[in-house]
This record gives sequence, C-alpha cells and structure tokens, in this order.
Amino acid sequence: MRMQRLLSLLLTALTAGLAGAIVVLFLMPERILTPQTPSPSKTTTNQPSIELPRESGPVSYADAVDRAAPSVVNIFSTKITTESQAMRFKDPILQHLFGSILPEKTRQRLDTSLGSGVIISEDGYMLTNHHVIDGADEIKVVLANGQSVSVSVVGSDAESDVAVLKINSDEPLQPIPVGHSSTQQVGDVVLAIGNPFGVGQTVTMGIISATGRSRLGISTFENFIQTDAAINPGNSGGALVNGHGELIGINTAIFSRTGGSHGIGFAIPFDLAQGIMQQLISTGHVVRGWIGIQGQDVSKKLAEAFGLHIEDGVLVTGVLENGPASKAGLRPGDVITSINEIQLNNSQDLMQHIAGMPPGTELMIGGWRGSDAFSLKTVSGERPAFDK
Repeated sequence: MRMQRLLSLLLTALTAGLAGAIVVLFLMPERILTPQTPSPSKTTTNQPSIELPRESGPVSYADAVDRAAPSVVNIFSTKITTESQAMRFKDPILQHLFGSILPEKTRQRLDTSLGSGVIISEDGYMLTNHHVIDGADEIKVVLANGQSVSVSVVGSDAESDVAVLKINSDEPLQPIPVGHSSTQQVGDVVLAIGNPFGVGQTVTMGIISATGRSRLGISTFENFIQTDAAINPGNSGGALVNGHGELIGINTAIFSRTGGSHGIGFAIPFDLAQGIMQQLISTGHVVRGWIGIQGQDVSKKLAEAFGLHIEDGVLVTGVLENGPASKAGLRPGDVITSINEIQLNNSQDLMQHIAGMPPGTELMIGGWRGSDAFSLKTVSGERPAFDK
C-alpha cells in the first residue's frame, strides 16, 4: 500500500510538471533558450587588436618628437632701456617755484624676454620671430641638450615677423626635417614645440584649425596656419611640426584676452618663411614689389557713399607722387579690380600680390574710374622698408 501511494505521488508530480512546461512553451516561447551563432556583423571582444605605426596613429607621437625636438632651441634676449625722470622737490611750493629748472635724472632698466627658435641647416642657420629678438642688446641660445651657444643676427623682417640667426659653434647641429606647409589640410594633427613661460622645452598637440588666416593685425603680410595646439608666451619662434616630425610652420602668436592659450594659435607657414629666410641670408633684407598707393576695401556702404560703379575691389585713397602708380596715371577715387588679369578681393590681396613679385615687374592694372573701365600699365618699384 505504501509503495502504491509513493508511485501515485510521483505520477502526480510528473504530470503537473509536464503540464506546466506545456503551458510555458505555449504562452512564452521566447523564454526557451536555444543556442545561437554570432552574427558576422557584430564585433566580438576576443578579436586581436590592430597595431598602428606610432608616427601615424593615436597611440604615440614620440617618434615625431624625437625627430624634431633636438632642433628646437630656447632664446633668451635682453634689452637695456634708458629712462628719463624729472627730479622733484618734496616741498610742493619749491617744486612750483623751481621745478622747471631741475635737471632730469636717467636710469637704465634691463628688460628680458623669452622665445624659441628652429635650427634649419647643419651650418647653424635658424629661424625665429622678429619680435623675439627685436631691439635686443644680447641674445643667448640654449640648445635642446642644455648647451649654451652664441649667435649673430643675420637679418630680420618686421613686416612678416621672421628673423634669421646664425649659431656660432663648432658643435654638430641637428637641422629639423622640413615638410611642405602648402600640402597640410584642416584636421591634420600638428605638434607645437617651444619654451613656454621659460619652463623648458614643451610639446603640445592639436590639429590644424584653419589655413590662410589674414587681416589679424599681427603683421603686415599674413597667411597664417591656425591651430588649437597650445601656444603660450615663450613659444614664439618655435616649431609647428606634422605627425611625422617635419617642420610646417613657425609659431608666432596667440589670440587671447588673458595672455594664456585659448586654443587659437597662429604659425607662419614654412614655405613662406623659407623664402624670406633665403633673402635675409643672401642680402640681409627682404625685397618686395610696390606701386605707391594707399587703398581701402570697397564695401556696399562705401560704394553707396561714394557713388561707385561696383561693390568690390580696392578704392584708391592716396597715390604717392612720382611713384609707379602715379606715373601710370592712377588717381585717388579709382577702383582697382585686377592686376595682370588676376581678380582681387581686397586690399590685402592687392598688397600681397604686388609684394610677391620682384621690383621691375610689368603690371597691368584693371579697374573703374566712375562708370568707365580702365587699364593702366606700370612697372613696380621696390617697397620701402617699414618698421613695425
């Protein structure tokens, strides 16, 4: 009897379990687990990682730094400034009676500034900014290995903010690999190497934010590379290199209201700096074309105010007497729209286009005088030196 009772209980439990399974299978078939093969479109976590070359991937730019950093130097310049100060009586009555006949006393103040430079050739020529060494009485250069060397100024150009120095040393120097700034594109990774705040050689990374930046008021001739790589005081004259450690620019300025980096820095393209460097080495100064005019961009409001025929080009506001433009018959009020049939957008384009051609170049100036088109021929002269 006991055995029969146990069998009955087992059969009852088995029947209930089968009934429950049937209900689950019928009502919730998704709860039944079945083996699935991984979809070929889904990534799995056990795939081997892909190794990228250090110089081209996001892992490290140490190789690029190794190539470029030994060629970047620190520049320390000092300038002695003489100040005049009127001597004064402590008594205001005596000062009022005799203050005008007291002699002036002078004192000298030592001003120091920091900057960077880039070694371009094995024989010691290096690039930096004009403002780094402008007016300096003494210039000290410290190489990347900590060695201090003497230098001489080969030449400096205030209008482009480029200067060339020559290292006077028999020690072997490592010139920086050079690239072509004209091939760089917005989004390319760049590294800024220099001596910010005098803390020592520092490397910062960013991308090229824009190219061809001009009309910033930094220098007369502007065609800057803009980058968000941190550039701070002391970086001026240092190297902007690409991801392979090749020089593409000379760090020059930052846009900042506080003096610190806000991610907007500017560098002179090396292609531009190289041409200036070659002229400074060969002649000591830069020779540029010039026609002797002052101009202003034509805008819609300006065209309406002066009754101009067009709303673009360069309005001539002044003509130098006996200059190339004057000899060609150009007058104030004329609007220049082209040089040698090349259309001009603004006065900066006009100046840079003429300056980029050597003196003695024949120029065909196209434009408007009132409602009449004109075409005048002239020969460019040499642009006078301007201090900035």
